[in-house]
Amino acid sequence: MIITDITVPADQFALGRLLDEYPAIKIELERLVPLQSGIIPLFWVEGGESDAIEATLRNDPLTQDVQLLTEADGRLLFEIEWSPDVNHLVQPLLATDAEILIAEGTVDAWEFRLQFPIRQALTDFLTQCREHGVAIELRRLYNPTLPDEGGQLTDDQYEIIAAAYERGFWNIPRDATLEDLAAELSISGNSASQRLRRGITTLVAEVLFPDATQ
Repeated sequence: MIITDITVPADQFALGRLLDEYPAIKIELERLVPLQSGIIPLFWVEGGESDAIEATLRNDPLTQDVQLLTEADGRLLFEIEWSPDVNHLVQPLLATDAEILIAEGTVDAWEFRLQFPIRQALTDFLTQCREHGVAIELRRLYNPTLPDEGGQLTDDQYEIIAAAYERGFWNIPRDATLEDLAAELSISGNSASQRLRRGITTLVAEVLFPDATQ
């Protein structure tokens, strides 16, 4: 297993058109589901009006169907079906069995954390991206585990755990919600949840199972 962080220009992922229309929104991709008749991405949109966003998605020639699944905490969960013609980053992701751990897009760029079963799959992914004309910035490489699984908190994890303590997130009843922490750190609710969960996992491993982290 190998994990990598990459950045690609916003217009080189199929949801880039949505960011062009609404530059203030943020998108978080949950997963890609390949079908015989097309590809289904499931993603959250933060900011923007649901009707306008849905209309933009329907006007995309790659879109075969659009559904707004739910709305929660000001975020919209969409499911769309792309035609098999969708290209750029999508086909290399599917062809190499890449697992999307994190995927967040803004008007400037998409940031991905991807997991590949073997190093050769990552090599094949990068080769296919070049062949598809995708400009990838390879930012970090983790092998064989994520950096926070080695017994040391990342700066982002320390920041959110400290903020949770200072704001009374652990109090009963709570004095702050996860959304409050996300707003304070200027990140999405999903990112806050992932950072907090991984940070607590690392702390528990350090304190209760120190031998296992060495």
